[in-house]
Amino acid sequence: MKPRFPRAQPKERVVPSGAILPFPILFSSPQALVIDKPAGLPVHPGPRDGPSVEDWFPLMSRRRDGPWLAHRLDTDTAGCLAIALRKQTLLAMQTCFASGQARKTYWAVVEGVPDESGEIDQPLRKVSSPTSGWKMELHPSGQAARTSWRRLGTDGHISWLELTLHTGRTHQARVHCAALGTPILGDPVYGTRTPDLSMLHLFSRRLELPLAVPIAATASPPAHMLTALARCGFRETLQPQNGSLLAPS
Repeated sequence: MKPRFPRAQPKERVVPSGAILPFPILFSSPQALVIDKPAGLPVHPGPRDGPSVEDWFPLMSRRRDGPWLAHRLDTDTAGCLAIALRKQTLLAMQTCFASGQARKTYWAVVEGVPDESGEIDQPLRKVSSPTSGWKMELHPSGQAARTSWRRLGTDGHISWLELTLHTGRTHQARVHCAALGTPILGDPVYGTRTPDLSMLHLFSRRLELPLAVPIAATASPPAHMLTALARCGFRETLQPQNGSLLAPS
């Protein structure tokens, strides 16, 4: 695989003195960070000119090169997001993701009650139309995509699932859950978004990367998922989602 170097943080972006990161740090070393990305925050700038994770790169490192996003999360998906602070670490992290060595565990709350556990191995491809934009679909000619699931709880109407993504395709968890007949709550593309469920009930729960210095991080459920998770039997004290002040390297 040819190494990819995402663009480094433009130095013209200036974070005000005394500012703190608007998201928790779940793992920190001189080589890498894992942050708890909030739902609704893009990882990089988009056409709407709103804030993104990259806007906060100056607080993460004072080096002339980097930081870099090691992978991506959808804007609506919360949870563990890995950021490289060194170029060699970026290459090692990219290799982990590309080779399937990265362990990516997600939690989702879905409509209905699937089997207690199972696996869906269905390739995905991107399709688009002038009227509805783009989305992913199951298709034999698509890229390989494999997801395992385990049902952690249910109230008989909705279910709390642990999803292990063995590949990293766009919208993989969302499409595969919908293909099971149990779309993720709050998903307007592959399910149904209603006024009382206006946010996607999916987050990256845990990320593990077997590097020379192993990376492991676990995120707490975002606030908007707690009511649905509680219906399915989840119990955990919500941790404060305050920003984190990071000493730049």
